[in-house]
Amino acid sequence: MTGAVTAEDSAHYREGLAVGELRLQRCTACGRHRFPPMPSCPWCGATATEVVTAVGTGRVYSWITVHRAFDERWAGDVPYTLAAVELDEGCRVFARVDAAPGEVGAGLVVTARFVRRDDGRELRFAPAEAAG
Repeated sequence: MTGAVTAEDSAHYREGLAVGELRLQRCTACGRHRFPPMPSCPWCGATATEVVTAVGTGRVYSWITVHRAFDERWAGDVPYTLAAVELDEGCRVFARVDAAPGEVGAGLVVTARFVRRDDGRELRFAPAEAAG
């Protein structure tokens, strides 16, 4: 085993997005959730894992606001905010937050949402009160 992440390691995540679910790995030895998908637990080293569907809620841990598109495909989207969201399950994911840049800050409670794109679905978050 090389320890490298393979397409198989993250297949559950992509399959979950396709049906509007945020799927995570949970270590069967220590019970901790992890993201991104990896071949072994970063806390206890065990390789046994199960795939679970996250509740989809969490809090903004850190964020940046993008003011200049790096590709013309996203030029109409700026400004937008990308955030590290600490999920209620304890791991962090990175995604866009659908809120005005000045409304995003540390501790903001957010809920996952899934946006259809030409190439599938994209994980995003919205402020909890706006997501309902």
